[in-house]
Amino acid sequence: MTATTQAPYETQITSTAELDSLVEGLQERASAWLEVPLRRKIDYVQRMVDGVAAVSPRMVAAAVEAKGMEPGDPRAAEDWIAGPVIILRTLRILKETMEQIEATGRVGIEPHQVHTRPDGQLVVDVMPEGAYDRILYNGVTAEVWQQPHVTRLNLDAHLGGVLTKPATAEPKVALVLGAGNVASIGPLDVMTKLFHEGQVCLLKWNPVNDYLGPFFAEAFADVIRDGFLQMTYGGADVGAYLVEHPGIDEIHITGSARTHDVIVFGPGEEGQRRKAENRPRLQKRITSELGNVTPIIVMPGAWNRADLQFHAENVATMMTQNGGFNCNAAKVLVTHADWPQRQAFLDRLRGVLRDLPGRPAYYPGALDRFRQFVDTYRHADLLGPGAVPPTLIPDVDEESADPLAFEMEAFCQVTAEVALPGYSPADFLKRAVAFCNDRLMGTLAVGIIVDEKTAYELSEAAYTLEDAIGHLRYGGIALNLWPGVNYGLGTTPWGAFPGHTLDDIQSGIGVVHNAKLFDAPQKSVVRAPFRYLPKPPWFVTHAHGAEVGERIADFEAAPSLLKVPGILSYAVQG
Repeated sequence: MTATTQAPYETQITSTAELDSLVEGLQERASAWLEVPLRRKIDYVQRMVDGVAAVSPRMVAAAVEAKGMEPGDPRAAEDWIAGPVIILRTLRILKETMEQIEATGRVGIEPHQVHTRPDGQLVVDVMPEGAYDRILYNGVTAEVWQQPHVTRLNLDAHLGGVLTKPATAEPKVALVLGAGNVASIGPLDVMTKLFHEGQVCLLKWNPVNDYLGPFFAEAFADVIRDGFLQMTYGGADVGAYLVEHPGIDEIHITGSARTHDVIVFGPGEEGQRRKAENRPRLQKRITSELGNVTPIIVMPGAWNRADLQFHAENVATMMTQNGGFNCNAAKVLVTHADWPQRQAFLDRLRGVLRDLPGRPAYYPGALDRFRQFVDTYRHADLLGPGAVPPTLIPDVDEESADPLAFEMEAFCQVTAEVALPGYSPADFLKRAVAFCNDRLMGTLAVGIIVDEKTAYELSEAAYTLEDAIGHLRYGGIALNLWPGVNYGLGTTPWGAFPGHTLDDIQSGIGVVHNAKLFDAPQKSVVRAPFRYLPKPPWFVTHAHGAEVGERIADFEAAPSLLKVPGILSYAVQG
């Protein structure tokens, strides 16, 4: 077994003995991390911000090359936004939260941000955070719904993690098994373990994107130098050795439920027996963020041409951004069977997908998964060039004898469409919610597209939009936006709906990207107008998304009103 690294701040790992040395070094520093004063931890976060800002252009260039795209490709927007922008924004908000704790002893949630739903559930408004959010995220709001046991009276006790409750902290070493698809996942998982949970970390990079490791070794040099974070590389053999290591106290996994089950219960028939009996091999706390057959509920309405075009581009983005290699990519469109504009919308979506340039399917196994879907659904529409082109599978029966599209995340540019009946929009919405909750694998994220007139009519119906949001068992809900926005705001925790167990893991256990340090969130809800301007820079049809992303990254590293015109000047050219 070998694992190598080019990072200048790390040991060259070549043997299990050296992996042992890394773990032992972290064990020696675990208690010291809990004793580091809050001011010094805030300084670490600021140096991480400075470090990520410094490496961002080189990191994005490396990602573009690794994905087989040419320099200057507008799709570099995805690597700016899903990498530096999200990391810098989350770190900035985390630093502000930590400064609030330093100043007052509590997370700065103010009374006007807190409200209670008619059923008694507590909701905290987290966006807009201020004038900058109102300018850059025009009309977008976000809220975090708390688990039922959280009330107005005990909210403060469920905020801040070990930073407000140091007596609960124990010295621990966490292993973070990084994902291979998105640059921000592994680093932000580390932030959760370090600052919210108070654990030192060993981050193992995924071989698919381990080229990112040297950049983060440079960006996080101070915390690595001081022994609170280490990184390593290698394949499944390295991961298998580390998860079993007695010096590893906790594990965080990002990936598939299948990988999770092999780690927790073991491979083969013995692993299946252990899972059936709920007898994990590992007696360690394991958190995870796993896959999801992400549904997008498209509410019927009277849409004009601009509406159809905007949301065709919106859904095309959900399907194809990053080549579809996102855990929040749209996998099932849920439409109303009797919507007069259903076919017009699907045809407009097909047109957008056909016009997209081809791209390599860089993530392992994509071609095999693609073939499995198109062999199962022979009527699939292959739209565009490439070995794994954007693919729409229309008219999948909700009672299909082969529910592959409902139970397996394609993890490539393949999306099914299911048309459900409903004698009214409210009846359709109720059916759609039940379908998503009961038939689709996972509980990570869901989207709803609804125009203002329909939303208003639903407010007076027997089943309202708020009823639907309350009933959806998903950790992230987005109205008129890609649920990937929930992943990237920093103020909205990201993870599965609470309640999963190791033997029925679905989309995982726990949350990350949680810069407001909520201890018991249930779901995040992000809302946007039906159509919003300027066109979001993450749209795959944005001609200047890369320029916008680069400028937003610079802004998030050091916010200034003087930087806003430069962002907007490119944003309006979308």
